[in-house]
Amino acid sequence: MNQKEKDLSYGVLFTDLYQLTMAQIYYRNGMQNTRAQFDYYFRSYPDYGSHQAGYCINAGLEWFLDWLRDAKFGSEEIAYLTSLKNVHGKELFAKDFLQWLENDQPFSAISMRAIPEGRVVHPNVPIAVIEGPIIQAQLIESSLLNHMNFQTLIATKAARIHESCQGQTVMEFGLRRAQEKAANAGARAAIIGGANSTSNVGISSVLGTQPSGTHAHSMIQAFIALGGTELDAFRAYAAEYPDTCTLLVDTISTLESGVPNAIKVFEELRAKGHKPVGVRLDSGDLAYFSIQVAKMLDEAGFPDTKIVLSNQLDELVIWQIITQVREEAGRYGVDADTLVNRLSYGVGTRMITSAGDPALDGVYKLVAVNDGKKWNPAMKISESPVKTLNPGKKRVWRLYDQREKAIADLVALDEEEPAQQESICLHHPFDHTKSRTLTTSELSKIEPLLEDMLIDGKLVYELPTLQQIRETREKDMANLYPGVKRLVMPHNYHVSLSQKLWDLKHTLMLQTANGDQ
Repeated sequence: MNQKEKDLSYGVLFTDLYQLTMAQIYYRNGMQNTRAQFDYYFRSYPDYGSHQAGYCINAGLEWFLDWLRDAKFGSEEIAYLTSLKNVHGKELFAKDFLQWLENDQPFSAISMRAIPEGRVVHPNVPIAVIEGPIIQAQLIESSLLNHMNFQTLIATKAARIHESCQGQTVMEFGLRRAQEKAANAGARAAIIGGANSTSNVGISSVLGTQPSGTHAHSMIQAFIALGGTELDAFRAYAAEYPDTCTLLVDTISTLESGVPNAIKVFEELRAKGHKPVGVRLDSGDLAYFSIQVAKMLDEAGFPDTKIVLSNQLDELVIWQIITQVREEAGRYGVDADTLVNRLSYGVGTRMITSAGDPALDGVYKLVAVNDGKKWNPAMKISESPVKTLNPGKKRVWRLYDQREKAIADLVALDEEEPAQQESICLHHPFDHTKSRTLTTSELSKIEPLLEDMLIDGKLVYELPTLQQIRETREKDMANLYPGVKRLVMPHNYHVSLSQKLWDLKHTLMLQTANGDQ
């Protein structure tokens, strides 16, 4: 694929066909100036089978805004659309519609409010709210979902892994197992979620981060195949990288060959004034080997060298490793707390693919249309209650208790001001039997979550640095109760509707069911 083809495939045509066919219908019916509002949200947390998420980490917004800025219908895009035919050989798109697309440049009037990247987000809460002419707002759906669903999914997985590591270093190693160029988006999302670095050099250059990595078994195999030894390979690596030396010790035998040879090289480095970084374990019982390797390194006078673990790790496996280390280390004379703080983790396949649940069920739904005089809420009813949307123009608020912990997200109509109310009625989004009332005096803070990103196509939001996004995540995670962060069967965080939104939703449901609309 040449550069021109890449530009076409990832530009404004990075969409589904039905977005364009709907756009032509709107145009043909004179609706191109009709203003509409769409909400982006996800319906449920990732469920990995044996364990489940109780929160998500918002990510992907900046890359979507980058796409939106550059997406334009140029001559090549119009030429391709002109070439499309229906089953009868007739042009799929009319010339006047395509001319309008080219002349109008359809994202110039989009306004967008969104929850910033790095923030904790929950199901059925609008994460991004798009307002603009209905064609413009419709055409961005597929790209928005592509950018934000995937990065939110991976940032969430990374955050869970970060939590399970108890604050120790996590390196993202997933490039070779990722879905093609999704490796780049996934690496960025992983760093937002808590990974300290990525092995992916290209995306590191874009993100301004230092790539990380050690070496592969193949380096040792090559030396041995040419008549050398594992020790020769280690010495060659140490000679080239004396101050960043981490050696992979399980090519032959971890305890009988790899670690003893690594210790010899570390002693040689120390004699020359260098401090080795550590060893990496990539196979076997990682908890048991961690204990034995720590003991060997301690006895050799290297108590500060890191032990990097890799090989099909995820949050549950890491949690089990740490649990086993705490149970068994003392039996071998190794301090468990010291060893846990000494461990680092290289996490690849299971993080970059979100193993167990490879897709976030984010959706983009029409919630309001302006008829030229007022905004009319739009309704969609489904046999599945979770698919029945929350209509109308809305805002989102986060409620904090007196311990300054987040206890609920409140979705309310645009005109509502919960902080000015003496009490707030919180309705379950789908179950009419579940509600509760809080007085505002019970709360320490009521925080609005949506912030202006675009106004009439112009960026009005100062995009944060990657480090600032990470700090946002850290703050939000600290504000969650431990039960919400639990790896298995987490506590259910409350997402609620205001009384007015609840009433509107059910009035529209009845009207729609009775054929009144």
